[in-house]
Amino acid sequence: MMTAMTTPDMELALPARATNIAVVRHAFGALGEVFALDEEILSNIRLCGHRGMHERRRPCLPDEHEGLLEVAATLQADKLEVVVRDEGPGIGPRPGSPGLGLGLPLIASLTESVQLGRDEDERTEVRMTFPLSVASS
Repeated sequence: MMTAMTTPDMELALPARATNIAVVRHAFGALGEVFALDEEILSNIRLCGHRGMHERRRPCLPDEHEGLLEVAATLQADKLEVVVRDEGPGIGPRPGSPGLGLGLPLIASLTESVQLGRDEDERTEVRMTFPLSVASS
């Protein structure tokens, strides 16, 4: 998935462990404070970031290979782009999974757009775009 080169406003590279998902959630909270994001929007970003990392983390790497979990967030004029990537084999059906299969549909419902694919280094990536204004009711 090739995109224009933009310097992210937040970039993290952590061992791909479930415990680091909380670290990333806190980083999104700090990003929200710095850029004074609406609380509803920030809640969506945290939830989708968590789901995106959980979707990536659970099936991605065998136990003996921890790998890296990378998260980048880029603020644009009216949206925030969040990219979650790792070295796993990709997202696909997982027979016998204990989940309900709602992670990706939830992300799709809370984002402006979501893309699944591989980056130029063949790492699996979830790319999510969030609008920065709350839709009127």
